[in-house]
Amino acid sequence: MKPLPSSALLPLAAALLLGACAGHPPPDWQMNAQASLQRMLEAHLSGEQRIEALEYERARSEIARTGRLGLMARAELMRCAARVASLEFEPCSGFEALRTDASEADRAYAAYLAGERLSGAQQALLPEAQRPIAAAAAESADAALQKIEDPLSRLVAAGVLLRSGRATPTVLGSAADTASAQGWRRSLLAWLGAQRQRAEQAGDNVEMQRLQRRIDFLLQPAGR
Repeated sequence: MKPLPSSALLPLAAALLLGACAGHPPPDWQMNAQASLQRMLEAHLSGEQRIEALEYERARSEIARTGRLGLMARAELMRCAARVASLEFEPCSGFEALRTDASEADRAYAAYLAGERLSGAQQALLPEAQRPIAAAAAESADAALQKIEDPLSRLVAAGVLLRSGRATPTVLGSAADTASAQGWRRSLLAWLGAQRQRAEQAGDNVEMQRLQRRIDFLLQPAGR
């Protein structure tokens, strides 16, 4: 399991490193928490549920040593962002339990992940890559998405577009291609499923069958 690039952490894990003095290494808890959160994200996107749960508990344990509820809220928000990237749109209950102690920026990001319409002030608090997506109308969403270079950030943005009813077929295709290129099986299955549903609604049986073949292939046991 390769580590995600730092930009893929949607600046949330990077925030765990704030407070370290310049020129000095960060405390062990910060390095351990960031490493576990990176592995958790990769495991989630790849469909390794046991590893995901294990790494998340390790990250929580490290963050708990600080007694900083705002950081714990950020970690929960990161977990929810990964779920949006895989089209799992259940409420972000872990974050909501800590909302009172979360920053305004984290609250804005939670609203964005939920597909809510944001004010201009809230949009300004989002991670830079997500701001154009929050402001984009459906007809301009494709272009905004293509400008996001980081794979995970692009998938999160695509998930928000779908959740808010602004995802075009091009957005679905771009998200599936992104997940495929990274080998993120769980996310890829979700996006192929969304494409298949769109093809079914359009009555495109040829495309439905093509997508179903890809889904069936991904669902085969390893080694077959």
